[in-house]
Amino acid sequence: MRLRNMMRALLFVALVSGAAAQAPPHVGDINFYGLHKVSAERILDTVKLKSGGALPPSKGDLEDRIARIPGVLLAHVEAVCCEGADAVLFIGVEERGAPHAAFRTESTGDAALPEGLIDSYREFLAAVGRAAREGRAAEDLTAGHSLMADPAARAFQEQFVSFAADNRERLREVLRNAADDGQRAVAAAVIGYAPKTQELVDALQDAMQDRDESVRANAMRSLSAIAVLSAKQPELGLRISPTWFVEMLNSIVLSDRVESARALLILTDGGKRGALDLIRERGLASLVEMARWKTLRYALPPFLLLGRLAGMQDGAIHRFWEAGQREPVIQKALGTSRKRG
Repeated sequence: MRLRNMMRALLFVALVSGAAAQAPPHVGDINFYGLHKVSAERILDTVKLKSGGALPPSKGDLEDRIARIPGVLLAHVEAVCCEGADAVLFIGVEERGAPHAAFRTESTGDAALPEGLIDSYREFLAAVGRAAREGRAAEDLTAGHSLMADPAARAFQEQFVSFAADNRERLREVLRNAADDGQRAVAAAVIGYAPKTQELVDALQDAMQDRDESVRANAMRSLSAIAVLSAKQPELGLRISPTWFVEMLNSIVLSDRVESARALLILTDGGKRGALDLIRERGLASLVEMARWKTLRYALPPFLLLGRLAGMQDGAIHRFWEAGQREPVIQKALGTSRKRG
């Protein structure tokens, strides 16, 4: 398996959070995002897709057919595993004139990481996959980086701590300039184990503008862990800007939206007014459509963010969620936007 594909395997493990590794052949929930003028019904009718039907054999063909719908610039489809016996589909579109998340152009440098580290990272991904399938994917972020409960995966993470402490400059150079997407993705994950400094935060925030989705996802996960540490130890003076996380809420790529919503939950804990105001200004519509997703484990983080935008305490937000009453919270969040307007 190529390294870049293994980066996507890690993303898959992070997204499905312990579900089975192989997607089944039928479609369960179908979730949409990026729809403003084009309707979900129009898309489903165009591609002849429905819940309970067969999983389309070609992701690329499906995206091409959706992109030919008038008003659609781009389409992005992902199948993730699993709700019961069925795969979950996410269909994202970027319409003409809609918010657009732009990324920097291709890197061209020849910086590279040691082959031994790349091999360790491959083995780490395999250990994470096994742990996820066996329900042992829990992780502790309080050190500012992930430490998994699974002993095999954690052993590799402890190796990353040692490597990152001695190779910070090399990791930064690969992260910023390596031409190979897989090399940059490994660097985005491993550099998060380095001693926590503002320089490290800045390098990871810069990596959130990378053209490759695996690099962005690993950078956001690394920053999320640092944000947990920063909240526990404010004397460290680490400043993590919410700006790029909010912009990722408008991305056509599912992992951008999922990882940014999770990170923003950490960054808005305690009612950070500036971050909440920025979300309201730039990401409210995206959060609303995400909070309405049929697949609950994906809908919960954006729903919690909407509750905070509405000025609600987390306990009250959870009570609405547990009662299956999403719409009152969504409407309250939308109401705060209208009042400010």
